Amino acid sequence: MLGSSPAPRRSPSGRKSSPDREPSRAMSTRFERDTAVAPLGDGAFEARLDTGWWIIAGPNGGYLAAVVLRALDAAQGDPERAARSLTLHYTAVPKEGPVRLETRVERTGGALTSVSGRMLQDGRLIAVALAAFSKPRESAVALADARMPEMPPPERCAPRLETPIAIHQRYDLRWGLGEWPAAGGASHAQSGGWIRLDEPGAVDACVLAAYADAFPPAVFSKFGREALTRGVPTIDLTVHFRETLPRASARLDDYTLARFTTREGREGFIEEDGELWSADGVLLAQSRQLALAR
Repeated sequence: MLGSSPAPRRSPSGRKSSPDREPSRAMSTRFERDTAVAPLGDGAFEARLDTGWWIIAGPNGGYLAAVVLRALDAAQGDPERAARSLTLHYTAVPKEGPVRLETRVERTGGALTSVSGRMLQDGRLIAVALAAFSKPRESAVALADARMPEMPPPERCAPRLETPIAIHQRYDLRWGLGEWPAAGGASHAQSGGWIRLDEPGAVDACVLAAYADAFPPAVFSKFGREALTRGVPTIDLTVHFRETLPRASARLDDYTLARFTTREGREGFIEEDGELWSADGVLLAQSRQLALAR
């Protein structure tokens, strides 16, 4: 109600969220449900992995990153400290079902909170993570030299990506950069376009972590999917969040523009750099991952 202060709400992790970090709404999306974590005590959480976010042989790395980030954010516990950096190393492929997340607040200072975490399933290590959280800070350094890629609006890009891969049903993904996925033959390894959740939802840090690995690999546009018969599994993924999220001006049906490029591939490994932009031209996050090319 206009003029009143909204009451704090509980996020899917169970902790209270501040009104300025979460748009007011009464709905719960599949993304929120499938990345939710439940506290077990002593910094431990439980989550359940859903096959709706699977790729060919297991869960998408961005989906796992979102689940882990939710636990790390709940562990640090300060809604005024936004995610600034997240790094995951993937050590094994999990199966559908429950996972345990063990977190530890490594240090909380006046400016920064550092939290580590481990995802386990049946006693097997699935991923190791480290994240940093902070309030916005005053700084003499202000740069905005990055430029949003030129791309047609979503309605003029290639239609929603329809494939048998389960995770592609979770997103409204409009292809707008590089050759069509798996086509091959492009002069540069790049991919990108517009993306949003299949159900309207706020673009928070967990959503951006998922977007950072949601597009088909950029290397497919140059070499084709057939040349990489065993896929491009991620070894590590880092996401740097450049804004406090969700943005105050964001709408639940907003698209995010994504661009991914690969420039080096040797000895069976490739890198992929990513940029995620708001529709009005604000750089929201940057990502980098190392992956196997098999």
